[in-house]
Amino acid sequence: MPAGMKDVPLDEKKGISPHPSQITLDHEHDGLEGEHPSEEEKRTLRHIGDPLPKAAFLVAIVELCERFTYYGIQGLFQNYVQRPLDGSLGRGALGMGQKGATGLGTFFQFWCYVTPILGAIIADQYLGKYKTILYFCFVYIVGLLILTLTSLPIALQHGAGLGGFIAAIIIIGLGTGGIKSNVAPLIADQYKRRQMVIGTDPKNGERVIIDPAITIQRIYMIFYLCINIGSLSLLGTPYMERNIGFWSAYLLGLCMFVFGTVILILGKKVYIVRPPQGSVVTDAFKCIWMMCKARNMNAPKPTYQAAIGGRSNLHWDDTFVEEVKRALLACKVFAFYPIYWVVYGQFSNNFVTQAGEMRGHGIPNDLMPNFDPISIVVFVPILDMFVYPAMRKAKIPFPPINRITLGFWIGSLAMAYAAVIQHYIYISGPCYESPLCDASVVDGVAQGNNIHIAAQTGAYMLIGISEIFASVTGLEYAYTKAPPSMKSFVQSMYLFTNAFGSAISEALNPVLYDPAILWMFVGLAISSFITGCIIWTLFHHYNNIEDNMNFDKDLDEDPALVKDTEKLAE
Repeated sequence: MPAGMKDVPLDEKKGISPHPSQITLDHEHDGLEGEHPSEEEKRTLRHIGDPLPKAAFLVAIVELCERFTYYGIQGLFQNYVQRPLDGSLGRGALGMGQKGATGLGTFFQFWCYVTPILGAIIADQYLGKYKTILYFCFVYIVGLLILTLTSLPIALQHGAGLGGFIAAIIIIGLGTGGIKSNVAPLIADQYKRRQMVIGTDPKNGERVIIDPAITIQRIYMIFYLCINIGSLSLLGTPYMERNIGFWSAYLLGLCMFVFGTVILILGKKVYIVRPPQGSVVTDAFKCIWMMCKARNMNAPKPTYQAAIGGRSNLHWDDTFVEEVKRALLACKVFAFYPIYWVVYGQFSNNFVTQAGEMRGHGIPNDLMPNFDPISIVVFVPILDMFVYPAMRKAKIPFPPINRITLGFWIGSLAMAYAAVIQHYIYISGPCYESPLCDASVVDGVAQGNNIHIAAQTGAYMLIGISEIFASVTGLEYAYTKAPPSMKSFVQSMYLFTNAFGSAISEALNPVLYDPAILWMFVGLAISSFITGCIIWTLFHHYNNIEDNMNFDKDLDEDPALVKDTEKLAE
């Protein structure tokens, strides 16, 4: 699709992406030029997206392999740590109980979402996204080797399990952090358009607007779909855990991750890769410190300092400060995400424990989390191919703030559903409010209360649907609102909110006992709903200025954005 073309025929499902050699890497260039629409045309013409670049799919496959490994092993951690090696509660290894398992699992999640800041600094300042991802892949592999070797029966019998597990989750967390902060921006970097242009729908000749925000939205929908296809590894690993041993499931994850690393290396010449931008992240933090200290968003600008006779040794320009201001506006929305991540985190720990308190009928309790990615795999194509295009055709707006709010509300429904299931567990025999008591033991193994494990399915599906709106839109928001030099930085700030969510979850550890856990689910349902209401109340006005907030536009172009940055300074 050569630059300079006025009306570019497009098909939302088919088409040929431009070869990287035809696209300038200058981030100030549109990437794909065309006739820019007027404000009237933006309001009246239908908006569509570009065909997705092929390189984006290659990045998505690499992420699929990484998530196959991550979820395939992490989904087994609750049983691995909670249950004893003697098999009295089903296959286990470390025997640390529910609180110990949830505590270590929550720490792992916390660590995985703190380390992306390190990954962002290394990528933006030193290595670039591609090299950072590659080097941290090797770190990840070391952690997987330790986990696999120390989960072998002979290692567990000689007491190597706990030390090996702690070392492994620290190293794996470091590896995944270096990958996570960079792979999401890298996939969107494969698409170059940054401004709306006029195009033509080849199906009917209709004049339409080719909207890069829609394409980025679709890229992240596909990206998240691949993540959840990968996470379906939990369909197999629980059976490997039960029938062979934990080591076999961890070995499978290791092999899949090595395969993804090989794809990453072989695809090097295909990717569009941005070079490192210098001391972006550290300079950004210095700017933020100067803003906070002076209570003035313009305080770090060299021109401002010159006017007041202040610091003269600043090595950034006014444009960089404007980029930091843009990054902070995106981070304002993310400040409320920790509550959502507390809700989301339940599916990988306390939901697994809850399933273990129900009649399994031959289904491993840690197989149930698969209903989360299954719901995403089902609903993402429905939304992407039918619902969203139909809404755009009918000119029904569904901007990011509305999607995020809906995600929080659906997450609230998931917690309410889990609370109802927990209530029914407690009113069912034989153990009632003391699940897995001696009265439930059959052939030496404690069984759950008389409620079918399938009843839990709805909670997982609601969590999955909420992710499509809250988590996917968060990835999209982090990319489109971040300036070009700070994509990894803003992405790491978004991921860092998950660490705060894990910290809150850690604080809830004292109530992780029967029957108090029911009220924890109720509290999370209320908190998620209220937080969604707060987000919409504070930020719904962003919907009216969404186009002006996207990509590389100057904050000073829109009075509403100027007002928001002034409020942020206060």
